[in-house]
Amino acid sequence: MLPKLPANINLFEVKNAELDKISTLQTPQGFLALVHIPKNKELDQKELKNQFTLVLDGVQDPGNMGTIIRTADWFGFKNIICSVDCVEVFNPKTVQATMGSLARVNVFEADLPGFLADNTIPVFGALLDGESIYKTQWGSEGLVVLGNEGKGISPEVIKKIDKPVTIPRIGEAESLNVAVSASIFCAELVRVRN
Repeated sequence: MLPKLPANINLFEVKNAELDKISTLQTPQGFLALVHIPKNKELDQKELKNQFTLVLDGVQDPGNMGTIIRTADWFGFKNIICSVDCVEVFNPKTVQATMGSLARVNVFEADLPGFLADNTIPVFGALLDGESIYKTQWGSEGLVVLGNEGKGISPEVIKKIDKPVTIPRIGEAESLNVAVSASIFCAELVRVRN
């Protein structure tokens, strides 16, 4: 059964063998979209006021990036800011992992040290030696920095963090996946704001 789509969207039905040839995935989902990649919109600092925004420093895994975008969408976050060395958000694996959320969340690219230096909003950083996420006084706005899967937040960006925050460890695991950490931060920020 074909999906009901708006009239301005062209729909072409193809055979499975054809879909296998044009998809970059080993097991295509059954649908493929051809869309224009939007031009990188300029980030206006005013758009970040009175809300929380995720800032990703060096996230490399496309699945993690897609999951973070999808999580941000779930919790109502409108914007994500990525460092220039993050994985490309239009990487096919990232796009698939967003499950459509990439169409609803604005993703910006910025030179983080420079961007954070010019910023007037509080900067929180996910670090192991920070205050507990459950005791942090968040206020009404902020940038929440999450780091690379293996290296964490870069030293240049750590210098720009106003308030280190940690997710308390109860067990013995060495670390948390960055997408899992983003989910916990998003959930807690929504909880305290409501």
